[in-house]
Amino acid sequence: MPFRTNYPALADALAARGYADPTPVQDAVLEPKAEGRDLLVSAQTGSGKTVAYGLALGSTLLGDGGLPEAGEPLALIVAPTRELALQVQRELAWLYEKADARVVTCVGGMDPRSEQRALARGAHIVVGTPGRLRDHLERGRLLIGNLRALVLDEADEMLNLGFREDLEFILEATPSERRTLLFSATLPKPIVAMTRRYQRDAVRIEASAGTSSHADIEYRAIRIAPTETELAVVNLLRQVEAPSAIVFCNTREQVRHLHSGLLDRGFAAVSLSGELGQSERNQALQALRDGRARVCVATDVAARGIDLPSLGLVIHAELPNDAETLQHRSGRTGRAGRKGISALLVPLSRRRKAERLLAEAHIRPSWSGAPRADEIRALDRERLLSDPLLTEEASEEDIEVGRVLLERRPAEEVAAALARIYRLRLPAPEDVYDPGFEAERPQRGRGPKPTQDASHDAPRSARRNDGPTVWFKLDIGRRNNADPKWLLPLLCRRGRVTRDDIGAIRVFDRETKFQISEASADKFAAAAQGTLDDITITRFDGEVGPAERRDRPDRKPFKKSDGARSKSPAPRESLGKGNGKPRRPKARNA
Repeated sequence: MPFRTNYPALADALAARGYADPTPVQDAVLEPKAEGRDLLVSAQTGSGKTVAYGLALGSTLLGDGGLPEAGEPLALIVAPTRELALQVQRELAWLYEKADARVVTCVGGMDPRSEQRALARGAHIVVGTPGRLRDHLERGRLLIGNLRALVLDEADEMLNLGFREDLEFILEATPSERRTLLFSATLPKPIVAMTRRYQRDAVRIEASAGTSSHADIEYRAIRIAPTETELAVVNLLRQVEAPSAIVFCNTREQVRHLHSGLLDRGFAAVSLSGELGQSERNQALQALRDGRARVCVATDVAARGIDLPSLGLVIHAELPNDAETLQHRSGRTGRAGRKGISALLVPLSRRRKAERLLAEAHIRPSWSGAPRADEIRALDRERLLSDPLLTEEASEEDIEVGRVLLERRPAEEVAAALARIYRLRLPAPEDVYDPGFEAERPQRGRGPKPTQDASHDAPRSARRNDGPTVWFKLDIGRRNNADPKWLLPLLCRRGRVTRDDIGAIRVFDRETKFQISEASADKFAAAAQGTLDDITITRFDGEVGPAERRDRPDRKPFKKSDGARSKSPAPRESLGKGNGKPRRPKARNA
């Protein structure tokens, strides 16, 4: 279906960019019922909404036969972040290029004096962030007496970031007869309330089906052990090998930790968080765009407005706080018809939250463990066979060097050296453990009643050594969801011992104690070097008694000889009139 635009300048720009068919949101805003009307549009991130409201503004800006000479702006577009505002400016610049439109940006982090000079020279469209636009309005640098249209892009995110006061100031300052277009990935109650106050008879368009997930995104839920987040991220990046990927964290500290870990392993990675200056952010984004970096570790706010055409993988290293954030994160990939992957890392203790988020976002992911190291090595062998190093035509110099190598070395050694060089340029995959969720909670009414004892021994296959043992201690316990199911393979991997070398594993409230065979104790201590990821391990020389119990210490054990245990205090006896019998207690409301 072709674009339904009646303005040659816009049609020519779309054709020059190779736009043949509109996306659903782009087609919806061009319907006859939407022309010249206020719009309330729910559109998923990456659905082409920037071009959509650029086309929707055509009837307002070009309806009189063309644009007048640049002066006071005719349209004002408000975006939540600098990156998104700059991206919008680039999109509208080419869309309105043949109409000779001047598009000016006013964003935080840039020189306000240069923006003032640009506004003084005149503009047709101004794109900016709420705080900077309000500052220019209050200082009289931005004059909007002739404003015809106002666009709020990602309005839900602007409210989440605390821009309500600035938005209301801008809305109150603009002419009342303006046209208002509000675009949002979700429509929470505050957004709906704002539309009732500041829009007139708005046409509501739901181009993104709010009850279904993005069709071009493959959602995966990855089960991980609580201490193996970084290892799972490494293996996912190695398995997918997308041209570019974003790893989302919830805090700046986690961004720093994960970014440094990826750099140490040889990944070309950059980080984005609120502690970076604008020049540092620009350098990081440019490194992603020109291919010098492949991975971006970012917080939610810092990643707003990032548009990477080659982004093929989004990893939620930490679960988002709500379903809207999950959709915003995932929407960075799967854009413009391209396929993408969104992977959530789900520790055992976060399973319920992950299921709730996915249900609220109407997403049905495929559940699995993290990619295993042997799977990645098998993929590496397949990728080597199709690597351009082997498929591209060799030069005469390369052929001559190849002949010399074959004269001096057997073909098998030359091929093995090639495989070794190929492998060395790749980060090594990590051994990870799939905790599984099947035995997390027994079904009610079936099977034996779970014990209250907090002592968990290792599986039988791990306790075949009956010789002398040495006790070690971890500084995590039941409060940290410690469980032998994931502790056992972790200890084997980090301590470089086998399951047969590990004896009993006893989980206490704040710590875990475990046995290592005496013959392997020194080797284990040297390999562990005191820490296991974020866990501290030390040798334990004291007495190890039975595991702690979860029973209240002030509660006496129950014996059958005591009779039935009373569930409530005895009723008080009546001291007033009556026959001296105990008074029947009043019934309590259910």
